[in-house]
Amino acid sequence: MAERRVNVGWTEGLHARPASIFVRAATASGVPVTIAKADGNPVNAASMLAVLGLGAQGGEEIVLASEADNAEAALDRLAKLVAEGLEELPETV
Repeated sequence: MAERRVNVGWTEGLHARPASIFVRAATASGVPVTIAKADGNPVNAASMLAVLGLGAQGGEEIVLASEADNAEAALDRLAKLVAEGLEELPETV
């Protein structure tokens, strides 16, 4: 299983607009990805309700993971998006 640990870069955490940006990016990645707080249970990263339900705050560590064979690049891009609090999924890392 591929995994990335990253701190949430959005000041407001994964709420409303940042969660929407993240969910769209996770869906666009084309691989199944889960997201969890460092000590929590993983949820589907493509589910807005699940991501909002995490209540991840700015600066808090989250874990992105996937069992897909081609997940490394997708997880790298999603980790960069979250860590830097970007407005859209980066095309390259």
